[in-house]
Amino acid sequence: MPEKLVIYTDGGARGNPGPAAIGAVIYGAGERPLRQIGEYIGSGTNNQAEYKALIRGLTEAAALGAKEALCFLDSELVVRQLTGKYKVKEPELKNLAAEVFKISNKFLRVEFKHVGREKNKLADKLVNEALDKAEF
Repeated sequence: MPEKLVIYTDGGARGNPGPAAIGAVIYGAGERPLRQIGEYIGSGTNNQAEYKALIRGLTEAAALGAKEALCFLDSELVVRQLTGKYKVKEPELKNLAAEVFKISNKFLRVEFKHVGREKNKLADKLVNEALDKAEF
């Protein structure tokens, strides 16, 4: 298993808050994903889903034995909160950010980068497929 994994994550809610789902795609050295995760997570906001997708992706990468993780999210807000450019004010997001940092401690290095939606299509697709399959 590669020591450095690349993770693309996305989260979304229909209604905000409303039915929510997460998507995560984990890559090693090749172009084919090592893991693809799309899960319905119940009711939540878009931002909660974005954080939960990242938590799920990092948890999976840690289970795969990665030492480093490069995380791409299309939520500029979440990236700016995790990199300290914005404060996390909402209590639920504070808890989720704390969970991200706790999981990040399992790695030697974790980076959070913003990426445009057009470069995050697979994770977005997994979110929408999970929402389409869910019965709410």
